[in-house]
Amino acid sequence: MIPQTRDGLSLDEQLCFALYRASQAIIASYRNHLSDTGLTYTQYLVMLVLWEEEDANVSLISDRLGLNSGTLTPLLKRMEKQGLITRNRALEDERIVRIRLTEVGCKLRIPVRDARRKVVVDTGLTQQQIARLRQDLHRLSIQIEGAQQAA
Repeated sequence: MIPQTRDGLSLDEQLCFALYRASQAIIASYRNHLSDTGLTYTQYLVMLVLWEEEDANVSLISDRLGLNSGTLTPLLKRMEKQGLITRNRALEDERIVRIRLTEVGCKLRIPVRDARRKVVVDTGLTQQQIARLRQDLHRLSIQIEGAQQAA
């Protein structure tokens, strides 16, 4: 049990710190289990978007992951060099860069699925507990983002 302080300013009472530590732990687990695939954690997130969207563009990936193009562009260039994706300018608008998976990128889905299963085991949570926690975190994100926009 975490001791409570009168003003709520102990480290262990902070929601942000609990989320930070949990985030660090789960990302470390993903790094460990993804190592055989050659993907970094951030590349894994990009791959998830691309497995959902057959024809994505940089803007869509950026929006889905909350990454700016300055972060995303070098990452996509590295993924292209690894042979995981192709990047091509749209014919109708050269400002749009279309991202598509290569055959190599498509084939990574199976080992990545296995890595994800190992991460789930590492959590010690049931599928129901994971689903509930994910829903709560999504609601929390929406609430905080809405409060920030209203301020």
